[in-house]
Amino acid sequence: MILSEEELINQLNQPHQRAKAFSVVVRTYQERLYWHIRKMVLSHDDANDVLQNTFMKAWNGIEGFRGDSQLSTWLYRIATNEALTFLTSKRTRNQFSIDEVEDALLLNLQADNYFNGNELQLKLQQAIITLPDKQRLVFNMKYFEDITYDQMEAILGTSVGALKASYHHAVKKIEKFFGEEEV
Repeated sequence: MILSEEELINQLNQPHQRAKAFSVVVRTYQERLYWHIRKMVLSHDDANDVLQNTFMKAWNGIEGFRGDSQLSTWLYRIATNEALTFLTSKRTRNQFSIDEVEDALLLNLQADNYFNGNELQLKLQQAIITLPDKQRLVFNMKYFEDITYDQMEAILGTSVGALKASYHHAVKKIEKFFGEEEV
């Protein structure tokens, strides 16, 4: 039986149905959220950890979900914040500079048994890694996940104009990266 989002939210608000409804939420969104997170943290193991934290935060906050936004928007917002927090804590914990974090992310990607991309895909990931976190996030959401600017605005709480500017700057930096690689 497939539930509408409204029915699912209704069940999530019923204490005796919450656990069953939440398992439907996990099954419905885990793959999409995994790939959303993975594009930020790059490592399979780290993405799984962040995904688990995302669902734990969602479970702990489900009573506070008022339905002002779509359930998927709320989950993406949690996943995005968890991924950004993870990257920030990784930098802080290891006292990495931005360049060292980029190098570490790239090494993790190259050593990742789950990455099966070709050389061009690896170069694209190298270029994406050089982007600031917010630009990388916006680029991944637009380019890989085909999320609209309006959806991103709801998830990230940033204006459509700022999101378009971030995407534009990200594309220009990636183009420049590829241009420099050819020289």
